[in-house]
Amino acid sequence: MATDSENDLPAAARRALAEAEERRRKADAPDLPPELGGRDGPEPVRYGDWEKKGIAVDF
Repeated sequence: MATDSENDLPAAARRALAEAEERRRKADAPDLPPELGGRDGPEPVRYGDWEKKGIAVDF
C-alpha cells in the first residue's frame, strides 16, 4: 500500500521499507508468562494513571 509520499522515495528506500514490513510480518509475538499481581483495567503507561488504591506510584 504505497502513499504519495512513498512514491517520492528513492528505490533503495522503498526496498528498505518493504524489507522492514516483511520482517514485522514474520516476527513472532514473544511467549511471555502472565503477569502476577498486575493492574486491572487500562494500561497505566498509555493512560498516565499511576494511582492504585489511592496511592500514587512513580518509578
